[in-house]
Amino acid sequence: MKAPVSTYRLQLNADFTLQDAARTVPYLKLLGVDWVYLSPILTSEQGSTHGYDVTDPSSVDAERGGPEGLLALSAAAREAGLGVLVDIVPNHMGVATPSQNPWWWSLLKEGRESPWAKAFDVDWAAGNNRIRIPILGSSQDLDALEVQDGELCYYEHRFPLAAGSYSAGDHPSDVHARQHYELIEWRRADSDLNYRRFFAVNSLAGLRVEDPEVFAAAHQEILRWFREGLVDGIRIDHPDGLADPEGYLHRLREGIDGKYVLVEKILEPGESLPASFDCEGTTGYDALADIDRIFIDDDGQSGIDSVDASSRGRRSPQYEETIHGTKRRVTNGILHSEILRLARLVPGSLALGMDESADALSEIIAAFPVYRTYLPEGADVLRKACQDAGSRRPELQAAVDLLLPLLLNAGPGDDAELGRRFQQTSGMVMAKGVEDSAFFRHNRLGTLTEVGADPTEFAITAEEFHARMRIRLEQIPLSMTTLSTHDTKRSEDTRARISVLAELVPEWRLFLDRVHELTPLPEGPLPNLLWQSIAGVWPADRERLQGFARKAAREAGNSTDWADPNEDFERLLAQAVDAAFDHPEVNKELEALVSLLNPYGASNSLAAKLVQLTMPGVPDVYEGTEFWERSLTDPDNRRPVDFNSRRQALERLDGGNLPASCLAEETKLLVVSRALRLRRDRPELFRGYTPVQAAGSAANHLLAFNRGEGTGGGALTLATRLPRGLEQKDGWQETRIRLETDMGDELTGRSFSAGDALVGDILGSYPVALLVPTQA
Repeated sequence: MKAPVSTYRLQLNADFTLQDAARTVPYLKLLGVDWVYLSPILTSEQGSTHGYDVTDPSSVDAERGGPEGLLALSAAAREAGLGVLVDIVPNHMGVATPSQNPWWWSLLKEGRESPWAKAFDVDWAAGNNRIRIPILGSSQDLDALEVQDGELCYYEHRFPLAAGSYSAGDHPSDVHARQHYELIEWRRADSDLNYRRFFAVNSLAGLRVEDPEVFAAAHQEILRWFREGLVDGIRIDHPDGLADPEGYLHRLREGIDGKYVLVEKILEPGESLPASFDCEGTTGYDALADIDRIFIDDDGQSGIDSVDASSRGRRSPQYEETIHGTKRRVTNGILHSEILRLARLVPGSLALGMDESADALSEIIAAFPVYRTYLPEGADVLRKACQDAGSRRPELQAAVDLLLPLLLNAGPGDDAELGRRFQQTSGMVMAKGVEDSAFFRHNRLGTLTEVGADPTEFAITAEEFHARMRIRLEQIPLSMTTLSTHDTKRSEDTRARISVLAELVPEWRLFLDRVHELTPLPEGPLPNLLWQSIAGVWPADRERLQGFARKAAREAGNSTDWADPNEDFERLLAQAVDAAFDHPEVNKELEALVSLLNPYGASNSLAAKLVQLTMPGVPDVYEGTEFWERSLTDPDNRRPVDFNSRRQALERLDGGNLPASCLAEETKLLVVSRALRLRRDRPELFRGYTPVQAAGSAANHLLAFNRGEGTGGGALTLATRLPRGLEQKDGWQETRIRLETDMGDELTGRSFSAGDALVGDILGSYPVALLVPTQA
């Protein structure tokens, strides 16, 4: 099987098409990239900026360049010797505009008789044989319905009419009553929806790819790409939403003749990828969490916790309590429809009422420490969650005991539907309750609340990092590693700067106290998150920061939320963001803080990047992050990339114009290009993993490992840790490492002789070095 040495993720849309991607290939080759990694390219909702709302799986999106664009990109990649990895979306389809999705249009028009009825996951009985579409502003809005050109219209929304359901002169509301769908008030989606969605997104309807015919129809175009040699590998979006991830992966792998497959799977602490998964690994959030924590000062934890507690006016709540509360908020709120669907599957013979069943199922899901089980793998996790649910809510113990045997049964039969659907639902609750809620509440240090991370783990030692890397090499050597994606809450350079706060607790405390005095917010913990984020990306446009602040506050759901925005609170929040620009004292304090953080943050960024690019696994570079890229959560992290400026900077580097300091934008480009090129051109230097220990007063500030199979025979990574503390120790001084052979630095071109070497000499130009044996 052909596998990538590295990948580079490109976000495709109408403004950056497959043809544009093809024109970018020469630059990517020069950068050192091995495979091009594309966001979804199947036809999606018109104007979609991400492509995860596929409306027609049988064609490449015309807005993204169409089939001729894929051909051009593939040809350019082949000519340059690059592979192609494509992101696909098997779990759901986009249904925001029914006329754009022929499968959904047919379903609405023909109901259960539609040839596509089996494709969608609809609970027909719950809707009296009608699909509920949550789109009306209020129940009285049925008066706004009109029939035009043979379609039922609600303002700009258009829906098909069932055959024989309309005659001239019929009142639109009467026509609506005869359809296979029912338009309902949008707020009823929380409790009355009867089709499976992607999380709580009403415009993304779940697909039943466990059905062989649905799988075949949804993958016909994807399989063509492999038959015709257009692509080399696949990235699977959200496999946790599938009824049978294991079966799906086996069927897909067979269809693409054993080619490279990755899954977007978030692994919680101590969790491994299921052994039954027929794939090479994950998209790398697990690696991201490990890298972040090796560059956080563990000695700063008590101080950071104290600042967080002060901002709340009380001791910070235990994370377990926070996520239990946010998960129950989700099961009782935006995902209650999904919980009620599970409750409807509980056999009447158990004599459990609907409310009791829903409460018990919610409590079990809220106790889950992972996104889902893959029965029979994970049965112990399910049993433990039931035990914890009963302990928390003794009055539900009897109901939990009755439900457990049903939840443990997730086989192919009809009697196992509750068990299968429970597995599909638990990941939804985890994602919405943790990533999109608790992560905006439990905000002592923004670096910790990243997708796939455990915020209770503050930092790790070098020894622990090395142990985890050896496991990666042994168990998942072809799994992806990453630092930024289109879904990260904060980009890698933003997190690297925020991490410095653990080394600057007194300064951070003074800053927070001062800005709170100058521009107070009534919600205690939110300023901590807000000002970390602003400092992490500063300087930034006002509109970007306003959008992030509003989204963060609504996701947290403490003082405002998406369904019922608190206008008074959001006005104060906007004023706080404006103060960063307009209030002289606030701006002065912010500029001073960022000036203090910036050099240490840059050091952290370069160190994390070199480690990610040289550690075990397949490193991915998210578009644009070869320059400083300080972004916040989407859509901020999906802004256009200026590839021309990066190409020109790379040409200057290759011409010998090396940057003078770690603060220069070209320094990160230097690290990325030299590491990628070395991995691509000298793979024999990256086949093992051996920790390298330093000796001396600053030894703890060095993370070093050799990737050779033998002693000293591979690429040697040196990366500075905790740069503020290193500075306070007056630098490296006599700290040394042992070089087993003569080596040269790929970044600076300098040479070092075998034997003891001063770390300060090797890291004299930059906080990182990439050494390679100079012997032939």
